[in-house]
Amino acid sequence: MPVPEGPAVVVGQVGRDLVLEVDRLPRGGRSADVRRRRELLGGKGANQAVAMAQLGWPVALVGVLGDDPPGDLVLAQAVSDGLWVSGVVRRRGAETALLVDLVEAGGTRRLLEDVPEPTLLTAADVDAAARSFARASAVVLQLQQPGVAVRAALARAPRDALTVADGAPPDPETREALLGRVRVLRADLVEAGLWVDGELDGLADVRAAARQLCAAGPRVVCLSAGEDGDLTVWREPGGRVREELVPLLGQDPVDPTGAGDSVVAALAVALLRGADPGTAAWQAGAAAALTVGRLGGRPALDPEEVTRLAVECRERGGAGR
Repeated sequence: MPVPEGPAVVVGQVGRDLVLEVDRLPRGGRSADVRRRRELLGGKGANQAVAMAQLGWPVALVGVLGDDPPGDLVLAQAVSDGLWVSGVVRRRGAETALLVDLVEAGGTRRLLEDVPEPTLLTAADVDAAARSFARASAVVLQLQQPGVAVRAALARAPRDALTVADGAPPDPETREALLGRVRVLRADLVEAGLWVDGELDGLADVRAAARQLCAAGPRVVCLSAGEDGDLTVWREPGGRVREELVPLLGQDPVDPTGAGDSVVAALAVALLRGADPGTAAWQAGAAAALTVGRLGGRPALDPEEVTRLAVECRERGGAGR
């Protein structure tokens, strides 16, 4: 998949994450002490952008923040993370999205999302960020955004850019546009069922769905297979279909938040650097393992550590947790 040199453009949610770790969530009318608390730049789009930057690829972020003090803090964090933020809109009168991650001992988490409608992208927002797309090596589309904005970003992607979609299709029109254009499609178990109009139950269903989607347009399809790990299916230039099943790597998770975002980021960066999809899938699995070993969805990825873990796990036959 040859791609031009230039930044990746990540299009998606930007907000503030509040992460609270407790031993156990209290019953109604009771209270619980918070063991650890983190407040940081968050949202799936921002997490993916930060992960790609940590893996050494320049990134431009396209998203929406409110014009409130939390938005000031989030934008400052994005800048300190090395992200290009000229494509981040400050919506007048809007409150910045807030995501509350409640994590119990043992890694069970619950996510509360306050994403005001004004913090979702519009087609006009995407058009205003046209300069960010001009030399893009990749355009990564996080599909929690309205379909009209996703389609606008897809239209802005250079023809030779690596186009990546993550999530469920927002609407039928966007679904067809994505299948006709994206090179890489990533979805979790529930989202994958929405792509193929059916609930998936087990690895056999995931394999069938991945092959169906791969035949529909994308060259690489990476689907979560639940406890079985992630299944990546791809078409080689001659038309042969291959697959790689990467188990869940690493130790039991501290917090599973952000694992999928790290998968998207590492998969994209590996492909941009010329890795074959099978190798890229192991890089993605390693990045996810390193992310879930810490509290909160914000990644802290070291490229050498990702590569070391990916190679080590692959060589020993994919032993996972």
